Amino acid sequence: MANIESLSALTLATHDMARAVAFYEALGFRIVHGGASEAFTSFAVGTSFLNLTSETHGPIQFWGRAIFYVSDVDAFYDKLVALGIQPQFAPRDAPWNERYFHLTDPDGHELSFARPL
Repeated sequence: MANIESLSALTLATHDMARAVAFYEALGFRIVHGGASEAFTSFAVGTSFLNLTSETHGPIQFWGRAIFYVSDVDAFYDKLVALGIQPQFAPRDAPWNERYFHLTDPDGHELSFARPL
């Protein structure tokens, strides 16, 4: 059986990546991916991550995303589908070396379930 193991990351949307990166660097966060001129930046937070994603068109419609590590992405996906929960897409491998899928909770919050490759 697949289980949720930990919170991997919290992803927040920003209109100004350079401003946001400077803010989090001033707080002491260390960049592990991306940067001020990138569309996506990831900071190390202990064994987890704080991610920033650039939303450049109009008001921010996307609050962010909570990312949970699970023991088996495909088995967890199958479990949810069997319960009648419809993820946004089937599990896939990402260029940042995770297997993952997303779903939206009943209140519109985006959740991602992942596992490092």
